[in-house]
Amino acid sequence: MAHTPPRRPNLLFLYTDEQAYATLAAYGNTQIQMSNLNRLAENSTVFEQAYVTQPVCTPSRSTLLTGLYPHATGCTENNIPLRTDIPCLPEMIEQGTYTTGHFGKWHLGDEVFAQHGFNQWRSIEDHYYQYYRKDKDQDAHSSYHDFLLKNGFNPDGGGRFSRPQAARLPEEYGKPAYLAQEASTFIRQNRDRPFVLYVNFLEPHMPFFSPRDSQYEPSHVPLPENYNNIPSENQPLKTRLFQEHYFRYGHSGLELATDDHWRRMRANYWGLCSLIDTHIGTILDTLSESDLWENTIVVFTSDHGDMMGSHRLIGKNVMFEEAVRVPLLIRAPGQFRPRRVKGPVSQIDIVPTLLDLMGQRVPERCQGKSLRSMLEGGLEQSREDIFIEWNGPNNGLGDRVGEVSVPRWMLESYDREHIERVMRDPVRTIVTPYGWKYTWSSTGEDELYNLDEDPGERTNRAGERECGGIREDLRQRIKEWKVRAGDRA
Repeated sequence: MAHTPPRRPNLLFLYTDEQAYATLAAYGNTQIQMSNLNRLAENSTVFEQAYVTQPVCTPSRSTLLTGLYPHATGCTENNIPLRTDIPCLPEMIEQGTYTTGHFGKWHLGDEVFAQHGFNQWRSIEDHYYQYYRKDKDQDAHSSYHDFLLKNGFNPDGGGRFSRPQAARLPEEYGKPAYLAQEASTFIRQNRDRPFVLYVNFLEPHMPFFSPRDSQYEPSHVPLPENYNNIPSENQPLKTRLFQEHYFRYGHSGLELATDDHWRRMRANYWGLCSLIDTHIGTILDTLSESDLWENTIVVFTSDHGDMMGSHRLIGKNVMFEEAVRVPLLIRAPGQFRPRRVKGPVSQIDIVPTLLDLMGQRVPERCQGKSLRSMLEGGLEQSREDIFIEWNGPNNGLGDRVGEVSVPRWMLESYDREHIERVMRDPVRTIVTPYGWKYTWSSTGEDELYNLDEDPGERTNRAGERECGGIREDLRQRIKEWKVRAGDRA
C-alpha cells in the first residue's frame, strides 16, 4: 500500500484589537461570559505572561505578521504602511502549498487591498483611505461596506460607514458577525486543502459601545484593584496628562469622572469582549464541523491591551501591564490537554513558532525564536528577558502620523515643548523572568517595578537608592539588546 504523506497543518490565527489579558477565565476573570475562548483555552497552551512589542496598533501588528520589532519594520507608529519588501508569514512559507486569507482590520497600509501573500481579502475599515498609497484607488471601499449596502444600509456621512455607525447596527450586521460568516465560508471552501487564515476583529477597540451594552449591569462590574492609584509625580508626565484628559472629557461619549462612570465604561467593554467571543465561537464550530480541528494550529491573541480604569487610564500607549500584556493561546495539532507556561514571552516569537509548527524554514531575519518546546511540554517556564518599545506620539489626542496634539488646558501648567518631548519620548522596557520591569526613558522619566511584590505597578522604585544596582543592570541589558536587535532609537 502506498504511503500517504500527512497533510500540512492549517493555521487559523484569531486576533482582536485592544483586548486586555484579564478578560478570560484562563487569566483569572470568570465574570465575563467568554465560553468559546475559555473552551479554546482548555485545549491550548496558555502563556500566562505574554507581551506585545509596542502597545499600539500598527507597530504591534507589524510584529505579529513579520516576526520583526517595530523599529525593524519601520512601522514605529500608527498608519505607517508596511514596506512591500518586508515579508509577512504567508510570504515565508513554501509558495503554492497554502491558500491564504486575511479577514478584518489590517492597519498596515492600503487597508482594503490584498497584499503580502494573502490570496483572499475581506476588509472592514473604510476610514484609512487617507493613508492609501498614491497608486491605489482613493475611492475604494471595504468588503464590509459592500455587505452593508447589499443589506439596505446607507453611510452616515462622506460616503463611508463610520466606526460609530457600524457599532450601533443590529448585531447580525456588525463587523464580528460579518467576519465570522466570511471566515466560516473560507474554511468550508478550503476543507480539502491546507490554508492559512488570519481573522482580526476590531472589537473591543473603541468606540466603547455595541449591541451588548446592556449585557452587564454596571453595579456588578468591579473596578480594578489599582483604580485609585492615579499616576503620581514620580511616574511619567505623559500618564498624568492622559489621566487628566480622560477625567475632563471622557471617551466614546461616556464620562469618566466618577466610579459609576468607570463601571459603565467597563460594562460596555465587557460586552464587547462577549460579542467577539460569540462570533469566534462560530468560526471554531465551523472548524470542528469541517473535521479540521485536529489538523489546525489555532492562535488567539490581541495587538495590545487596554487600561480600562487601571490608574484611571483608558486605552493603550503606556507601558503599564494592562496595556502591554495580552492573552496568548496556541493550540497545536496533537494537543489533547491544556498547558500553562509561566514567565514572560513576547509576540516577537509567534512567527518563528508558527513556521516551526508548519514544518517551514524560519528565516534568519526573524528576530524571535520558536516556542515549540513549550507547546510540546518540554519547558513550562520562560526564563528569558523580553523587550518592549515605544516610538512616536500615538497619544490618542492627535490623528495624523507624527502629530502631537496639545489641548489648551495642558498649556496652563506645562510648556508645549516639554509636553511634545515627553509625548514623543522613545522608551524601551525590559521585563525579566524574576519579576523586575524597568523602563528606560530618554527624558529621565524611568520606571522600575517589582511585579511579584507590586503587580499593580503602584510604586515606581526607579529613584530609590537601594534599587540603583538593579536599575543599572537592567539598563545595561536594554543597551545590549538594542545592539543585538539593531535598534538605534
